[in-house]
Amino acid sequence: MEYENMTVAELKDLLRAAGLPVSGKKAELITRLQESSDTPESVEETESEIEESIDEIDDDDFEGEEFFEDEWDDFHTARQKPVLDDETKDALKTRSAQKKKQPKFRRQEWFRYKRLSRTGWKKPRGDDSSQRKNRKYRSPMVRVGYGKIADARGLHPSGFEEIIVETAGDLDGLNPERQAVRIAASVGNRKRASIHDRADDLGLRILNRRRFRRKGDLQ
Repeated sequence: MEYENMTVAELKDLLRAAGLPVSGKKAELITRLQESSDTPESVEETESEIEESIDEIDDDDFEGEEFFEDEWDDFHTARQKPVLDDETKDALKTRSAQKKKQPKFRRQEWFRYKRLSRTGWKKPRGDDSSQRKNRKYRSPMVRVGYGKIADARGLHPSGFEEIIVETAGDLDGLNPERQAVRIAASVGNRKRASIHDRADDLGLRILNRRRFRRKGDLQ
């Protein structure tokens, strides 16, 4: 069987039927299938079993949330988009074009010390600073002239207005069509779980959503 002509979803179905891991890129999935002890005959039998199991699925099987969590975890879901007017869309496109022309701002002496090359921008100081005096072959400095269009200022690249939240109560009164949620870094998994559930009920998008294991009474 030519695995290269199959889709990732079909490869994962074969791996699940063979009891093998389904994580990794397409090349890794193909290598895992080739290294398995399944013969071509057994693979064909596995495909027929998958088709039979799909045919046996009824509409009632889709009612519970557990089905989607267990069986449909690997399916892609489109992210929520904001409702924007034409002026805001044009402003976002303009800001994206401006950002492509913007140079990369480096710290002073970033080429000399490795630790400085990993850090963000910091204004150069000192009377003898070559970067502050705009000497040749020095990285450009942050200036007001590099500012982006004001109509898109403070907006997420998707167009949402970011709102920092720390508790589930902070979600009340937010507009899901224009505002999105960013959970503060200091929030633990217990509060994060309640924020996730409350945001899903209100139809709010979480910009920094992540998977985590729920424990105890959160299961």
